[in-house]
Amino acid sequence: MISLNSSVETWAHRWPAGLKLGSLCFATVILFSQNSLVFHSAVFGASIVLYHLPGKQFSKPGLQRLFTLWPFIAIILVWHVLTGAKVEGLVVTLRLLSAVAIANLVTMTTKLSEMIEVIRWISTPLRRFGMNTRVLEIGIALVVRFTPVLIDKGGQLTQSWSARSHRKPSWKIVMPFTVLAIDDAEYVADAIKARGGL
Repeated sequence: MISLNSSVETWAHRWPAGLKLGSLCFATVILFSQNSLVFHSAVFGASIVLYHLPGKQFSKPGLQRLFTLWPFIAIILVWHVLTGAKVEGLVVTLRLLSAVAIANLVTMTTKLSEMIEVIRWISTPLRRFGMNTRVLEIGIALVVRFTPVLIDKGGQLTQSWSARSHRKPSWKIVMPFTVLAIDDAEYVADAIKARGGL
């Protein structure tokens, strides 16, 4: 289990978590309300500049996380080329990259504990209806922390396949990947139970 928070101190680290999450929501709404290729190109370019401002030590791991989107981007671009909507495909691709890039900037500059505090504050009214907000807080924390772990394990399985076969990785790695994910989930469930449960 790893944290997505960057150890490189930036100006954004000092911003309140609520302000950053609110800005992320606003930016996402704006991104999906615009269909201009020029607009989305400018936003994506600006987000790349933001990654490079703190230096290479910050930008390299941040941009590497964006690279994991390449299968989705490839599918989107191929589909739009086949349907004769190249411009729309570029808009969708840039919108996806910009949204993930901005979200990634937020997670890299915000501690997970600060995000959970914001979620706890937002979900406070739900307690009046008997909802256990602690489940929501831990659930979101697990999703944020486990996503890069599962991506890394998927990459390791792909490399293992490539080292043992001349064929490209196929659907056959889905089963071992599922087993690894279930094993991790059981391990975390046992750890939570050992600490008193939810």
